[in-house]
Amino acid sequence: MNELIAVVDDEKSILELTSIHLKKSGFQVAAFSSANEYLEFIKTTTPDVTILDLMLPDMDGMDMCKFLRRDSKFDTMSIIILSGRIDESDTILGLELGADDYVKKPFSPKELAVRVKTVLRRKQPQGAATSNNEININNVIIIDLDRYEVKVDNEVAPLTPTEYRILKMLAEKNGNVLKREEILYNLWGNEKIVVDHTVDVHIKHLREKLGKYGNMVKNVRGVGYKLAV
Repeated sequence: MNELIAVVDDEKSILELTSIHLKKSGFQVAAFSSANEYLEFIKTTTPDVTILDLMLPDMDGMDMCKFLRRDSKFDTMSIIILSGRIDESDTILGLELGADDYVKKPFSPKELAVRVKTVLRRKQPQGAATSNNEININNVIIIDLDRYEVKVDNEVAPLTPTEYRILKMLAEKNGNVLKREEILYNLWGNEKIVVDHTVDVHIKHLREKLGKYGNMVKNVRGVGYKLAV
């Protein structure tokens, strides 16, 4: 591992402890105690993962997450929100804004390192590819397995790594149902306890980014989702 992880938190003890454990896990770490320091850094460098505290002194973490997800430069960057807010509504809002994971304080630094590995694993192409290393969905959606990107009507869709993985899993089912449990296991394995609406939030974003083809992602009530092909 040599991925770059940015940690943004104004609590010095958390910043230091998190950095130590991430470095022990083999990651490069860039630590920032304010939003402004981090924003200056990402003008020239894009981390593989950003661990973002919500309660920053100079910018709300939710606003930061929204800003990052609006910039296509950071489409492939994973975001993990770190927060002392315990309401499920905050977790859902963070996911709605494009975060890949949400860790509540207090937390285990070792667990956080595992979650970083998990979101990074979602970026790794998996499964069999077609002969030209593409998955063609009705000639309107193309999943490029080499470039790890999705084109909708020949335009690149700004999917997050999680959204990409879900679409790829759906496409590989060839119209059969992808159970909710399969999605959870393939994305998080046994390493994460997710809130009930996590999958639904990612599916909602995926549909939005597929535009007029979003209705191809069908909900099978009580079971999971399928792709109408």
